[in-house]
Amino acid sequence: MDNVSGEENEAFRRDLEATSRRDDVSREGNEAFNASGIEYDVFLSFRGRDTRDNFTDCLYHRLRLIGLHVFLDNEELRVGTEIDGELSKALDKSRIYIPIFSQNYATSSWCLREVAHMEKCTSKSNRKKEILPIFYDVDPDDVKLNTELYKNAMPKHEEKFGVDELKRWEASLRKVARLKGWDLKRKSQGELIDSVVEEVLWKLNSRNVDVPKYLIEDHPQIKAITEKLEIDSNGVHFLGIHGGGGIGKTVLARVVFNRLSHHFDGVSFLKEVRESSKHGLIDLQKKLLSSFVGFETANKIEDIEDGVRWIKKVCNTKKVLIVLDDLDKKEQLEKLAGESDWFGSGSRIIITTRDKSILMTQVESSSEEGQNQTKGILAYEVHEMEYGRALQLFCKHAFRRDSPVKGYDHLAEKIVCRVGMLPLAIEVIGSSLYSEGLVLEQHLDKIELWEDTLKQLDEGPYKDVRDALIISYEQLEPKHKEVFLDIACFFTNADLTYPIIMWRDCNYYPPRAISALLLRSLMKIRDDKTFWMHDQVRDLGRYIVLQEYPCKENPHKFSRVWNHEDAIKLLEMKEVKWTCTSHNFYLKEKLIEFFILLYM
Repeated sequence: MDNVSGEENEAFRRDLEATSRRDDVSREGNEAFNASGIEYDVFLSFRGRDTRDNFTDCLYHRLRLIGLHVFLDNEELRVGTEIDGELSKALDKSRIYIPIFSQNYATSSWCLREVAHMEKCTSKSNRKKEILPIFYDVDPDDVKLNTELYKNAMPKHEEKFGVDELKRWEASLRKVARLKGWDLKRKSQGELIDSVVEEVLWKLNSRNVDVPKYLIEDHPQIKAITEKLEIDSNGVHFLGIHGGGGIGKTVLARVVFNRLSHHFDGVSFLKEVRESSKHGLIDLQKKLLSSFVGFETANKIEDIEDGVRWIKKVCNTKKVLIVLDDLDKKEQLEKLAGESDWFGSGSRIIITTRDKSILMTQVESSSEEGQNQTKGILAYEVHEMEYGRALQLFCKHAFRRDSPVKGYDHLAEKIVCRVGMLPLAIEVIGSSLYSEGLVLEQHLDKIELWEDTLKQLDEGPYKDVRDALIISYEQLEPKHKEVFLDIACFFTNADLTYPIIMWRDCNYYPPRAISALLLRSLMKIRDDKTFWMHDQVRDLGRYIVLQEYPCKENPHKFSRVWNHEDAIKLLEMKEVKWTCTSHNFYLKEKLIEFFILLYM
């Protein structure tokens, strides 16, 4: 331990307090960060007189600049022979450790104790913590005690700390020196700092993904998905989570991913594949690969087939967890996770999609015995949210509490039922009511806002909900769109027999059209051979028809008329050229359906 005067010691302490205390402002409100027991993203261990004034200082400020919480230790301040409470806490509560090995690192007992403590923390963390060594002006062989540099420094500590402690330090040095790190002699300081920052960001972001702030976990569905994954078995398994837009596929995948990620050597959550694929599959391959080897290696991919080779090469021996979120084309699966032999035993590939046909892609899912079997991907269909959970989710967004505010109970229940317990609609409408209510509470009765919202829902889904649902509709062929609109306007809960006869006469090829709607989760066929469509999907279809001619005073211009009052008005019109293809209405309390087929 270097001797420093009291005045210098105090100056160092002030510097330590200025640089290595927790930045409460940057972490304020980050509940997940604190709940995990982690207070520091990075712990930097270094020999002050070797690197403080240049490399370490630059690295520290770069990490802070991108918003990371860094503990910068100053071993010159330490007195005594034991790691004190503050330092021990910082080591215990750090996620990534970066020891910067330099010429005089092994001469500091504090540095050696820190390395031993790091190694202890990571060995007990179940892969949740990592050590990323930097070899500043030494070789890994020096740290492994294979040369005289560190080997000669170690005996000097024996008298003060004993043989057993010395052996523990030596064992830790050898273990850490075998880890993948950086050698400054092979790069400039600027390049190395760039690589370190990139790798640290990747490590911090690779294990957990964000979940909604107001999350109501659907435990039965989470359990069902987890059981299908058979996480304790060997082999490589593919699981497809499918369902309509806004039903909660991605949220379920995120929750399952966070719960299971610690079981794997490497993990990757590739979000919004459908949207991201507009920039090309190569970018997606690079994102996937970067989760396992960092961006520097991933950027070496030259074309799609080269990307396939890289993914196979990197993942073949690893037990990985990969989520491919929101796939809409088979090619995306084929070029990102095409076969089970791309991945090591125990790997799990999770796919979320609206299009069930993607899950019919033939892949080789290897069994526990190591045998490959060509079969379709195991599928899980996301169910509607239970009413109790749906109401709780709505209250979280609308009231910021678990239950309705007095006086709003009935309206809250009606809204939840009106949107069919669709999670996306619940979040959008609940959040809208909360924010609009804050603006209006000084001027108007918020009850009116809620009542108007309920009425507005009769006119069609909210825009954000429409934008999510209409994606599946827009992927349909023109004739399939006509069948979808017919069901939305007339045939929800109706027997399928007569509609099929009509569609066949219109040359809509009903078997193919119905298959397309089923595969995209736009509707279902019940056991009694009747059509079922989610309320929000049905309302989307009717909204699409209404947008053909926004003026409701001219129902004869609509392609479909389902409201009985509009239908009667239409029939009473004289000398009007109808453009509608079909309508229905009530006459003497009996539903009469007219199908006017125009061959024009």
